[in-house]
Amino acid sequence: MMKNLNDGIVMHNKSILYVFVLVFALGGCATMNESQQSTAKGTAMGTGAGAAVGAIIGAIAGDPALGAGIGAGVGAVGGYIWSNRMEEQKRKMEAATEGTKVSVTQTADNQLKVNVPSDISFDTGQSTIKPEMHPVLNSLAAGLISNPDSQVTVIGYTDDTGNDSINNPLSVNRAASTRAYLVSQGIASNRISIDGRGSSEPVVPNTSPENRAKNRRVEILVKEAQPQPRQQQQQEQTLPQEEQYQDQQRYIEQPAY
Repeated sequence: MMKNLNDGIVMHNKSILYVFVLVFALGGCATMNESQQSTAKGTAMGTGAGAAVGAIIGAIAGDPALGAGIGAGVGAVGGYIWSNRMEEQKRKMEAATEGTKVSVTQTADNQLKVNVPSDISFDTGQSTIKPEMHPVLNSLAAGLISNPDSQVTVIGYTDDTGNDSINNPLSVNRAASTRAYLVSQGIASNRISIDGRGSSEPVVPNTSPENRAKNRRVEILVKEAQPQPRQQQQQEQTLPQEEQYQDQQRYIEQPAY
């Protein structure tokens, strides 16, 4: 009985240690600015940080398996990874947009964010891409072709000129025009999702023509999902026939609506 009590105390202490180190690690990541985040060149920031935290916890707790499990949980930041291909695409996008007002950054959840303001994207009230935006999208398309595991989200925005009944569909049309151009460059349409936010999320107050030009923009987010663990893939592939049959029966027996 005493042994069971001691084991329970040890497990409780390990849990407290896990929570403390996890909060500390995630708190540190949350306070990093974009410049600090982008210094992790060619590495999977979330995955690496998670492995490091897991190793520390495992060493202190005397349980490497516990540390490995915690490391995997911490490393899966938003489910995205920052691979060498993502870092290479970021460098090429920075080179392609040098001297423009386009910003290229790595987000806290390991997405590549390309912010294209209206100077080279769209005129007021228009969803037709300006020719100045073509080199930016050409470079983006080349990176997507070299990284077939990546997915894209294009979000259109407007300034506050006009009302929501005009701005909301206009922002969607701007995102759709961007997707159409990428598709014309050889990117499969099912890799690109679009959204429109209208004038609801300005980056600066709409108090001047210059500020409105900044808000009239397109944001392009590129992400690479965490690979599925091989063990999980094997388990799914070797699911017992009885369980497969039960799953099929549950699906068949669902009522029709």
